[in-house]
Amino acid sequence: MARLLGTLRSSQPVARFQRSCGLFPAGEEGGGSGDPAEGPRERRACNGAGALRCPAGCGRAVPGPQDHTQKYIVKNYFYYYLFKFSAALGEEIFYITFLPFTYWNIDHSVSRRMIIVWSIVMYIGQVSKDILKWPRPLSPPVVKLEMRTNAEYGMPSTHAMAATAISFSFFIATMNQYKYPLELGLVAAFVFSTLVCLSRLYTGMHTVLDVIGGALISAVLLVLLYPAWDTIDHLLLTSPFCPLFSIVVPLVLCYNYPKLDYYSPTRGDTTTILGAAAGATVGFWLNNQHAASAYTSKSVQAGFPLLSSAVGFVLARFLVGILVVLLTRWLAKSLVLAVLGYRYKFPLGDRAARRRREVEVPYKFVTYSCVGFTATVVVPLLHELLGLL
Repeated sequence: MARLLGTLRSSQPVARFQRSCGLFPAGEEGGGSGDPAEGPRERRACNGAGALRCPAGCGRAVPGPQDHTQKYIVKNYFYYYLFKFSAALGEEIFYITFLPFTYWNIDHSVSRRMIIVWSIVMYIGQVSKDILKWPRPLSPPVVKLEMRTNAEYGMPSTHAMAATAISFSFFIATMNQYKYPLELGLVAAFVFSTLVCLSRLYTGMHTVLDVIGGALISAVLLVLLYPAWDTIDHLLLTSPFCPLFSIVVPLVLCYNYPKLDYYSPTRGDTTTILGAAAGATVGFWLNNQHAASAYTSKSVQAGFPLLSSAVGFVLARFLVGILVVLLTRWLAKSLVLAVLGYRYKFPLGDRAARRRREVEVPYKFVTYSCVGFTATVVVPLLHELLGLL
């Protein structure tokens, strides 16, 4: 067993998977040439545990072996774009579009459950990385296609955790509310999570054990949380202490995030997630206090609402909503950063100052709390005003 775990934790299986998918370091025998029109692509990569030597995404390396420019060759562009797209399903661009889309166009209760599970799973995953401190795969032999997350530790893969949590919580939350083939929903959840997991190997960001561990941890947390779903949901909607609890607890967790010897984006990412969940949770509570759900039906429905509604209304709700959310994020970032810059006496362009805990935590938390609140309260009110319900 120890030998198997050692093999799964090593970089060689990741490198073999990349080669089998047509991704080679430039100059490696058998690599050949990729697209002749483009030539070799380039990424900056770090030897060994990138988290120890390349804070802030390899902008400037701290003392240790120097980073180098890694050239790589793509021989199979189908896998390249498939896994690059799959990797994006675990990034902010997916969370800030899919979760609100579910709230605006499918079901409030489904969205609530996904957001709560997502925030709990991601917090545990992010903290586990900085407690375990397992390095990411070595490069070489692995080709690394991402640099920002290379400043983090590897175990567990939070992409794998988030994909497993979101896809299967969506399936579990909808299977008893909407009539659709359960086999189809199960296969869709499995394919979604599998693609994201494999993308972490293809991009060279995780070992096989990181990915398996992330998926298993997420599955265990889902099993533990499922019996309490209804109770948690009821408390979030009805408890008078919900707004205070939703803000104070995540904020305390962010300020007491495990300390590292170097800067890593994990604390900022964790604060972003908990901030968005806090703002959304306050929005859920406020909506329940002052208005009935505009999108949710209590009866079992044949198919999803977005399939039975006019496509134009679905697209209009999404486009209006996402524009308001992005505008809110931009305004909140600008205002909060300006206030913090005035308070702590640093110029707005000082990236090093933004990484300080007293700046990063309120900056991220307030910004994304506003995003979560806007998505759950302001946007639905705007939809009603525009006649898009």
